[in-house]
Amino acid sequence: MADEVLSQAEVESLLSQMEAGGGRAVAAPAMAAPAAGAAAINKAPRTREKVTPYDFKRPERVGKEQMRALQSLHEGFGRNFGAAMSALLRSIVDVKLTSVDQLTYSEFVFSLENPTYFNVLRAEPLEGNLILDINPSILYPIIDRLLGGGKEAGPVARRPLTEIELRLVSRITQLFLNELKRAWENVLALKLSVERVESNPQLVQIVPPNEVVVLISFELMLGDIRGMINLCIPYNSIERIGSKLTSNSWASYGKQTVSAASIAQISRQIDRSLVDVVVTMAETRITTEDLIGLRVGDIITTDHDIRSPLQVAVQDVTKFHASPGAFKGQKAIRIDATLPPEKKLG
Repeated sequence: MADEVLSQAEVESLLSQMEAGGGRAVAAPAMAAPAAGAAAINKAPRTREKVTPYDFKRPERVGKEQMRALQSLHEGFGRNFGAAMSALLRSIVDVKLTSVDQLTYSEFVFSLENPTYFNVLRAEPLEGNLILDINPSILYPIIDRLLGGGKEAGPVARRPLTEIELRLVSRITQLFLNELKRAWENVLALKLSVERVESNPQLVQIVPPNEVVVLISFELMLGDIRGMINLCIPYNSIERIGSKLTSNSWASYGKQTVSAASIAQISRQIDRSLVDVVVTMAETRITTEDLIGLRVGDIITTDHDIRSPLQVAVQDVTKFHASPGAFKGQKAIRIDATLPPEKKLG
């Protein structure tokens, strides 16, 4: 059988069929080496390269390793800031890191509420300014708690802060800066301060609108109330210290042991906290008609035995058994037993 040589067009046609058929073998007659300008039939099929879209409006200038370092560093910061907030407000506060993203400064600014609590920070020796934004949905409940308010969350105000409120919230800001300084001390010794406070974020231009920033977002939970705290770090501020944002520099922060002094300080704060203590004398049921007809001096009968202990609850958790009595002319109870901690289901 005479040697056959395929033309370039025939080779391209066969290769197209192989690609369309998922790489299945195609039968072809034996051939001699192709002449000049012709391709061999047993040529390896061309591989398709994966194309990744790139958005020039949102360039990723911070490396993946630096982003992972920032995420791990601020996860530890969130835990410590939550503990410090709990001591200040005398209530359980949970702070959780939700995201570490790259975006443009204009995208960050236009994503915020107006008005809001917008702090322009100075972080020497970093260049430029940083931004700390606290969402009003969590800020006003914090102010209410600092002023002695209760657990009920009222409507969120849509107005700039007053001078008195600014003085109160500055305690939260300073607490944030103190913990942020501790979080960064293994990377860089920062000298943090607030340069100015604004209510309209669109009036502040610390970098050009298209400049890349790193947005670090935290969710703060105070009981059933939730709100966001955002830390904005422009790329040009951390560009020169990119090599320091490695696993060797920040890993030790999350593994620090709690010192005895820290435990004592938190204990002193908690010891001065006010708690609700409720003693249940007895429980019974009556009709609405009887309830409406109650007058001073009426007696309500119950099934509670006078010799049975009373339930004493602290912050809605039953903690003690007690007996009723009097002390120096005042109604009182005597603690008879301490109940074991309630086990949480699940």
